[in-house]
Amino acid sequence: MEKLSDRLLSWATLIDEKTLAQARTTATMPFIHPHVALMPDAHLGKGATVGSVIPTLGAIIPAAVGVDIGCGMIAVRTQFSRAELEARDLSRLRKRIERAVPVSVGGYNRTVAETAEPRIAELEALAVEADFEPGSAASNWRLQLGTLGSGNHFIEVSVDEADQVWMFLHSGSRGVGNRIAMHHIGVAARLTKRAGIDLPDRDLAYLEEGTEEFDSYIRQLRWAQHFALLNREEMMDRVAAQVSEVMGETVVEAERINCHHNFTQSEEHFGARVWVSRKGAIQAEKGQPGLIPGSMGTASYVVTGKGNALSLNSSPHGAGRQYSRSKAKKTFTREQLREAMTGIEYRDSPAFIDEIPQAYKPIDQVMADAASLVEIRHTLRQLVNVKGD
Repeated sequence: MEKLSDRLLSWATLIDEKTLAQARTTATMPFIHPHVALMPDAHLGKGATVGSVIPTLGAIIPAAVGVDIGCGMIAVRTQFSRAELEARDLSRLRKRIERAVPVSVGGYNRTVAETAEPRIAELEALAVEADFEPGSAASNWRLQLGTLGSGNHFIEVSVDEADQVWMFLHSGSRGVGNRIAMHHIGVAARLTKRAGIDLPDRDLAYLEEGTEEFDSYIRQLRWAQHFALLNREEMMDRVAAQVSEVMGETVVEAERINCHHNFTQSEEHFGARVWVSRKGAIQAEKGQPGLIPGSMGTASYVVTGKGNALSLNSSPHGAGRQYSRSKAKKTFTREQLREAMTGIEYRDSPAFIDEIPQAYKPIDQVMADAASLVEIRHTLRQLVNVKGD
């Protein structure tokens, strides 16, 4: 860990000057308490750095939560072995998963699946409690539950160091969460402008606790975070059904972990009750299970938190980009992607070039930097990868 200032601590050994400058700017906001914590995977983001933990007193910066509210990971350890899985047709399994879970931008369900009905009922009840109509953000939000999205969202079937098979996926609150986030980022921008507040970056506009706008944001944020959690649960159940079908035996879950890495919640740190916004970071209380994915074609990790107080009990959420998507597409080739994905069943498409491992920080270095934050329980290697365009 490096102390960059009294208000900025960093666990990142691989970090560029623009990212550091952005984090330093965030750390100047007057309500930061006690400091911003930069995770090993930190990289440039909208307003606030991706891979940062931002504790605030009496205010929240909506852009510091991120536009995919509640984005995160879910993993399930099964009873199957690598040998049992590899004896099956992995191409068939990938295609079944792609049919069961809508992927890509705008890829939604045509009808509400029976498995999704109780989860939708739960979200409807939560919306009533929150005095929020999610249809005002996205009229088709019910059809979004159980869908993956694109970019760095993925579904994987992997094996750990003991050759045990895991199901692993990454997604968030989809279009409805994005609409909620963008609305409140806009509200914060208008309020700070109206109040004549001089911001070092307009995307650091904030909402003050005790106002109607703050309360509305928190209610809708919590709804979106829960949508994201249930979205992952719904997809995982569908993936498990496809694995069961291909294996000829129902999946028996030995363990299930579901965690956010774009979220805000109220916590106690350094003698104060603060709002902790983790933008590309997971909570890592002592003994708390967590998930840290690598990039496409590399390892992912099942971890346990160490409860590092200076990090605000947090850890990295993944590898962290080194190349923007546009730069990656100009720099790398389809052949390089194929080489990186050797031995992994995936859909061979040039659309995934920007997700090539070389576009990200080496996950091994990220995990080395995170040694004081989490303990590695399992290292997972992909056998099947599903992504959306």
